[in-house]
Amino acid sequence: MTERHFKKLRNMYLQANINKMIFDTTTCVISQKKSEISLNITEKYFHALEAIHGSVYFKLLDDAAFFAASSVIEDVFVLTTSFTINITRPVSQGTIKAIGNVRFESNNLIVAESSLYNAEGKEIAFGTGNFAKSKILLKDTEGYV
Repeated sequence: MTERHFKKLRNMYLQANINKMIFDTTTCVISQKKSEISLNITEKYFHALEAIHGSVYFKLLDDAAFFAASSVIEDVFVLTTSFTINITRPVSQGTIKAIGNVRFESNNLIVAESSLYNAEGKEIAFGTGNFAKSKILLKDTEGYV
């Protein structure tokens, strides 16, 4: 895979409407079979107990695994077909980082995992997902520039 592909995937992530709407400050780095996504926590992401909502854990874990899986496919968009998360501790401040890695790949399936870490480097959640190739060409995908 090429650095150009990784840069286009990064652009696609950062330009996605959902990310511009939800996340104020996020970073994204993609390389071969790996991605890292960071987010600065603010009260905007809290539930009633003043820690980040589970949906934020899910989104970051899914995104990190998704872009790790996408790093190995240069022609078509990849789809999440299933994703399971486990939350191990709450977090309410600092920068959190999701790291995704490809665990398995075949012609029709990519399995990727991700872990989410707090500012002290402690794992706060982890997940595993299955990803499949779609028929949608990446070159036709919004933001893949």
